[in-house]
Formats: sequence, structure tokens, C-alpha cells
Amino acid sequence: MDLITTMFFYWVAIFAVYVMLNRGIWVFTDVSKSMSLFMLEKALGPAIDFAEGRQGSGAKAWIMQGAFWLIFASALTFCGLWLGHDPTALHSLGSWGYSPTSETLLLAGNLVALFGAVGMLLIGAGLHIVPTLGGTQLASERNAALMSFVWTLSVLIIAIGAHKPVLLGLKVLFVGTAFQALALIAVIVNQLLTAASRTRKMALPAWLIIIGLVSDPISTVIIAVTGGLGTGLGQWLLVRMAAGGFFFLQIAGVSLYAASQGTGNPLWSRSLAAVTLLGALLTLNPMGDTSGKLAADLLGFDVGAFDPTSNDVIAGSFLMALAAIPIIALSSNILVTMRGDDAFMENPDSPGMPEINMGALMLIPLGIGALFVQTDALTGGNELSGISSTLLLLVVWLLLVPLSLGSTLCIYPAITGRNLLSTNRSRWAFWMMAGGAFSGLIITMMADFSEMALVEAAVEDDSTISNELRAIGSMLFYGTVIGAILHCLNMISGIFRGAFVDAQATPSSSSIEQTSYNLTAGTTVRKILASGANLDTEIVPISQDEGTGSPTEL
Repeated sequence: MDLITTMFFYWVAIFAVYVMLNRGIWVFTDVSKSMSLFMLEKALGPAIDFAEGRQGSGAKAWIMQGAFWLIFASALTFCGLWLGHDPTALHSLGSWGYSPTSETLLLAGNLVALFGAVGMLLIGAGLHIVPTLGGTQLASERNAALMSFVWTLSVLIIAIGAHKPVLLGLKVLFVGTAFQALALIAVIVNQLLTAASRTRKMALPAWLIIIGLVSDPISTVIIAVTGGLGTGLGQWLLVRMAAGGFFFLQIAGVSLYAASQGTGNPLWSRSLAAVTLLGALLTLNPMGDTSGKLAADLLGFDVGAFDPTSNDVIAGSFLMALAAIPIIALSSNILVTMRGDDAFMENPDSPGMPEINMGALMLIPLGIGALFVQTDALTGGNELSGISSTLLLLVVWLLLVPLSLGSTLCIYPAITGRNLLSTNRSRWAFWMMAGGAFSGLIITMMADFSEMALVEAAVEDDSTISNELRAIGSMLFYGTVIGAILHCLNMISGIFRGAFVDAQATPSSSSIEQTSYNLTAGTTVRKILASGANLDTEIVPISQDEGTGSPTEL
């Protein structure tokens, strides 16, 4: 297979899907809609009756299960980091037939975090955002709620497969992927039907979410057609496409919507949102695993030899370098949208806002670091391979988890009808998760650099400094586990005991587009239009007093 040829077919397929979504599927539109809706509900028989069909029930089911998996992901990752310096810490569990290694636990932790926590939070948020921006309702709430349990089952199977790849003669990871594909197809059909019934033009965040969902099966089919699933290059390319499509595009759409909705500010730049969408599809995202082993295991293939040609190396390096454009565009768009006219600065502790702010800040440094590591692996240098596993953990816990969790916390009241139980608990959970992940993983990366230096110097004795650093890093990461538990309990308690959302309250002026513009001083038409205003935007003059201020009475 050839990298450029595969990417060309991928671009053509995505463009064709986008055109069909905008213009319909010609004569088959009505037929496909009715058949798809039948497959989502009636074809499932009695099983569909076990799911709740109230508005928002689908999104709530996905989000709550994603928060549940967040606890397990953090606990598995913590145990994996701990066994990195103390391999016999869980030796007593061997009497029960459970003898994990550090690599096994870290793999399980990453899989549960990516597909269980991040994946379910993103899909759940998307099930609320797409119909909201389309001015319609989700096509099938009951199917969405039911498929959340199928996805949870797939995550459980994948977690088992990370420990036991083959069980009863079956490749466990492939079985988990099959269940996951079933749930994903149902979600995609549900979202496409929702988009087809929209009553107004959908904003770009909704398209980011839909294209992110659709890109996952399309990329798999394209690589299979070009014969790359059994090759090392094809497996590596599939990991890159999933990182830039399923995860990055959905993260972009969900976080842009949440940044606007949470602060009440309109989306700062629709042009940058379009750059994010187009750039993520035309480039290869460098963030993620450096090998294609994960894709091979999940699809039941043997890991192929990674021997790219010189043209593949040049094209891959160039496309990964270009990925800096959508990464920078997304980071700047989120941060400036949150800044707005000081709405975020006045209420920085609103649930979800600190997480989104941190994730947006970490986009650029982690993207640059991942680019160096990926380029080193693609060219065969492997001089930075020692920090690749820790860098992947940094991407998961300082980028993907904060943006997905923060966006979910921001739209939580709109989905459940209640606020979180405690804003103070949410604040403490943020500091525990952010502080534990940042400090613990940075110190762990210092241990990686220490070991790399010793290997380069050909030192045969084991380094006590490296083990001490890993011990400190794993202990600090335990704060992430505590923070995940606090977040999950806060969300569960909020459903039952959280304050009701005031239905009579004035809605925030977010909604992605500028509905009004406060004019406090002389300005230009260019500046008004740059803020996202259009010909129907209301200009509201606000008077200002230049008199001397006085203390505020409390």
C-alpha cells in the first residue's frame, strides 16, 4: 500500500459523505430514513423496551457510564505506574490467578480511558449537542440509551483482553471491537437521522462531531480496501487516522460548544473552526501511540513489519507537521472564546471551565512533543522511544480527559435538568486530577530520560534515581484516582440531589452564534462582524460612566 494513495481515497470518501449529508441521498432519502429508524428501534424487538425514551436519556446514559469508567482507568494506570518501580507489589493476587505486569496494566488503563471514559463522554455529549444545534430532537433516545450498555460491555471485554489476549481460542480484543463497532454504527445512524431532521443550519461544532464519528469506520474500510490492515504501515496509519478523526474531531466539536455555552460568549471564529475540521481530515495527527500494534490487536491481525519507504516517510512526516495548523486553531479558538468579554475571568471555577482551559493550554506543547516522538519513530531513529509511553499518558490525562470531562460537566445541567451537587467538590476534583496527572507524569518522564541517558552511556548497573522518581510519580498520580472518584460521585449525586435548573432563567447568549452585540464605545463594522455577528444581530448600546468609582457594599 502507498500512504498518499490511501489518504487520497480517504479524503474522497469523507468529502462524498459530507456532500451527501448536506444534499441528501437523492431518491433513497425517505426510504433510508424509515428503514434506519426501524433498525434502531423495532428491529431490536423486546430489548428496546428496557431502555428509557425520555429526552436526554441517551446522552445521560453514555455520560454517567463514561464517568464510571474514568475511575477504573485512573486506578489501572496508577497500578501500572506503581508496578514500574515495584514489580512484586501485587504478588499476593497471584493466588487468585491474577499476575499483571506494569505494561499490561498501563495498556488496560489506556484502553479503558480512551474507549470507556473519553469515548463515552464524547459520544454522550454529542448526542446532546447535535440535536440542540440542529433545532430538533435525537432520532431515537431509547436506542442511544441501549447502545451505551453494549459499548460498556465492549470496554469490559477489551479490558479483559488487555490482560488475556486469547481466551477459549478467541482473540478477546477483536471480540470487544466487534461489540464496539455494533454500538458505533447505531450511534452514527442515530446522529445522521438527527442531522437529516434538522430545522435550521447546523453550526460547525455539530459537523465536527458527526464527521469525527463517521471517519472511524471510513478509515478502517479504506485501509482494508487498499490492503494495509495486515501491514505495519497500514496499522500505524489507522492509529493516526483514529487519533485525528474519532478523537480529535469530536474533542474539537464538543469543547468548542462547551466553551461557548459555559461562558455565554459566541464562538470566537467560525473560520478557525472550519480550519480545524479541514485540517484534521487532511493531515495526520501525531498525538497517540507510536506503533500500529494497538490497531492490529483490536482488529485481530498479527502485527506487521513496519518498513515504510522513503516516500512514505517524507509524506507521513509532512502531514504530521501540517497537523500543527488545526491544533493551534483549536487551542486559540477555545481560549479566546472562553476569554470573551471577561465572562470566564469572572467565574473561573464554574464546573467544567477549568478542565477545558487546561486541555486547551496543553494542546500545543503536547502536540509539538508528540510530533518529535512520532517523526523519530517513523524515520527509524527510535532515540525518543523511551518516553513514548509516558507521552501517551500525558496526552490521555492532560488533554483528552480534561477536554471531554470538562465539556460534559459544562453541559451537564442541560442534559439532566439539575446542577452538580457541589461546585466546591468539582473544584477540588479538578485540582486533584490536574495536579496528580501533571506532576506525577512529568516526574515519570524524568525517570524515562534518566534511563535513556544511562542506556546511551552504556551503564550496566540499575539506577536507584530512576526507581525513586517513578515511586514519587506514581504516588502523585494517585491524586488523579481521588479526583476521578470525586467527579463521579458529584455527577451521580447531582442527578438525585442537585439543584433544579431554573427553567425561567434567561438563557445565556452563547448558542455558538452572536445574537446580540453590546456596544460600549465607538467601533468598526469589521470588528462587529469579526465577533461572529451577522445582518440579523441586534446592536445594544450600553452607556458608560466615567465618574470616580466607589467601594461596593456587600
